[in-house]
Amino acid sequence: RQHYVPRFVYFGPHTSEESPRLAFLAGLDSRDLRPTLALLHLIEELALKPSLGQSLHLAFYPLVDVLGHLQQTEVRNLAAQAWNGATAPELDLLARDSRLRTYHAFIRVESVSGDDAVTLRLRTNGTAGLGAPLISSADTDPFPVRWEIESGPAPVTGPLSISDDLPFRPLDLTLLVPANWSPEFYREAVASILKRFIIRYRGFLAYGQNL
Repeated sequence: RQHYVPRFVYFGPHTSEESPRLAFLAGLDSRDLRPTLALLHLIEELALKPSLGQSLHLAFYPLVDVLGHLQQTEVRNLAAQAWNGATAPELDLLARDSRLRTYHAFIRVESVSGDDAVTLRLRTNGTAGLGAPLISSADTDPFPVRWEIESGPAPVTGPLSISDDLPFRPLDLTLLVPANWSPEFYREAVASILKRFIIRYRGFLAYGQNL
């Protein structure tokens, strides 16, 4: 059968073919739709304030685990699977789309149990100039946040597993949000942190162009 993954594309003011392309992914586990709803909330806020995405090409995939949602199948654990040679049709579609569109960054939203703060896990895969967090703790108030930074060889899972097929090294940022947070707090935390990330990422690009 023909498979599909829902996708929204947002072009900020002054966006061109050369603009950086960021892919936001949620709904990797269809049993928990809070990441999906939080990402849709972010899209709504960008529509109300388009200047946030100035000069950026933003793609949103709010529900990756489509088959799990439609068929209520067993746990598929798409977040832990490789995109390179993926057996899940959704991940195969994402891999092909990513090779075509060559995203500069992948930002994933997932839930995590047994935690009381958002973990921002950054995988740089040797991306130059990204040895420090793109947003500081002051940018994330009032939400508790901590950073994990991983660098080195490309991981065997997630979007960076296809980095050898891309013309440059993208970064992979995962927001691990406490599963025990209320849906409203969860949604606002994700939207707030990602908006600030977008602003800081734009600033990082502008700074890098002047080096």
